[in-house]
Amino acid sequence: MVTALADTRRARQIAEQVPDPELPMLTLADLGVLRGVEADTDGTVVARLTPTYSGCPAMAEMRAAVSARLRAAGYTRVDVRTVLDPPWSTDWITPEGRRKLAEHGIAPPGPAPRRAPGPVPLVLSPTRHQAPCPRCGSGDTEETSRFGATSCKALWRCHACREPFEYVKEI
Repeated sequence: MVTALADTRRARQIAEQVPDPELPMLTLADLGVLRGVEADTDGTVVARLTPTYSGCPAMAEMRAAVSARLRAAGYTRVDVRTVLDPPWSTDWITPEGRRKLAEHGIAPPGPAPRRAPGPVPLVLSPTRHQAPCPRCGSGDTEETSRFGATSCKALWRCHACREPFEYVKEI
């Protein structure tokens, strides 16, 4: 039993180190998409991932990378599953992940909006009115494009240091 528990911990540590394909400064654990790693009764290592949003094109890469890392570490039976409930939220990004985003010039998200259970209402107004500059810390910034290199990011500009930057949208 102790050996199985230690082996499960080792598998989790390996999966936690897989970098996100779109934000490679973050691991899947930093981003909060790695839900868990367990061993089934037959010895299969089961890793569970949650996409940042429905239809996230990076999920195939994440699954393949987790599977490849675990297999390279000697786990012969690996099953990477997608978990949709509860849905991922930017609140799941760890403090370390937020620090890494800012360190790489990407403004981390603020708290995710709170919603009542049930259908998600369509809101056409901006979700954030201010994004502090990750380079100089100034709050004198403006959104230049609602869409960045990936669907989960927007483009902003700082009026103080005049540097452009991305920020991760709150979900």
